[in-house]
Amino acid sequence: MSSEHSHPHAPAPTGDPVPSGPIAETSVRLALPNEAKAIAEVQVAAWRRSYRGMLPNELLDQLEPEHFVEQWQQSLLSPGEARNRVLVALAGRHLVGFAALTPSDDPDADPGKDALVAEFCIHPDATRLGHGSRLLHAIVDTVRADRFTRVTYWVNAQDDATRAFFTDAGWAADGAHREMGEDDTSTVRIKQIRLHTDPTATD
Repeated sequence: MSSEHSHPHAPAPTGDPVPSGPIAETSVRLALPNEAKAIAEVQVAAWRRSYRGMLPNELLDQLEPEHFVEQWQQSLLSPGEARNRVLVALAGRHLVGFAALTPSDDPDADPGKDALVAEFCIHPDATRLGHGSRLLHAIVDTVRADRFTRVTYWVNAQDDATRAFFTDAGWAADGAHREMGEDDTSTVRIKQIRLHTDPTATD
């Protein structure tokens, strides 16, 4: 699930600050374990925005960061595969976005060569400020350094803004598509298409 849409205001502070000292106005780096709560807060805010109109409002309104904090803590403390990574976008010391990267588990993928952006979220109050673009560039740099030759991302078919954001950055649909639902009998189905890019390509 993702969100990189519009709102001009700076976000409210979330999560624990990074250690004191000189800080960049904006930056992207690997996530720290004590940032699990801030990541969950961004995730819930982004999901509520990007899935509004696709999922029932009552379901979205029930989402709370506390539902995801433990999962993020475990992922950050024990990532498992060495190339499982979480990148965070910062505005000063405030976490405003994140991306989760992993070897792809798609049936047609080669996990040795294909990376997957499992999550890409920007806080709704921090979009249109360049954080998404910096995060996307960092994703490509990271998967290239990890020796992947392809990286993919599943985007909701109705999410024209996110799809345009990725395609404007050089990503393209590769023809794969799927439907997501709570289970095989669910009446709520979300169509997704897969985007991809070659991280080894040079301009």
